[in-house]
Amino acid sequence: RTEALIQQAMEAVTKDRTSFVIAHRLSTIENADMILVMKNGDIVEKGTHSELLQSPTLYASLYNSQFQIA
Repeated sequence: RTEALIQQAMEAVTKDRTSFVIAHRLSTIENADMILVMKNGDIVEKGTHSELLQSPTLYASLYNSQFQIA
């Protein structure tokens, strides 16, 4: 419930704006127009949530480990 409230608030404050969101909980950024994945200070992947899940990416690995998807 708290997470849903946070997501609703994020959508409201970022509407029609360019925003950078740093997230450890990936469900927070699922609706982002563009996701940048960083490793050791470098951008290693970019795309939408669904684009990044379509191939074996670092993002997909992290997302699957958070939500225990096989």
